[in-house]
Amino acid sequence: MTPGEIVGTFGVSILLIAFALNLANKLNAASVPYLLMNIIGAALAGVSSYMIAFWPFVILEAVWTVSSLIMLIRTLKK
Repeated sequence: MTPGEIVGTFGVSILLIAFALNLANKLNAASVPYLLMNIIGAALAGVSSYMIAFWPFVILEAVWTVSSLIMLIRTLKK
């Protein structure tokens, strides 16, 4: 497994765990833990995509990371 694949595996795993916990009603989509998992997972997936030069997913994961970060800031301000 290449370094890019390892980083991507961790990132996608975090995203999928957050998604599964949300579907199981264990984490609310607006909760701090869920948003942190999205930020970390998307950032790692974005780094992985950059490492393998897959630009569409670099953009997707960057938008996902920034969107989750904005939502986290809004949540913490409440």
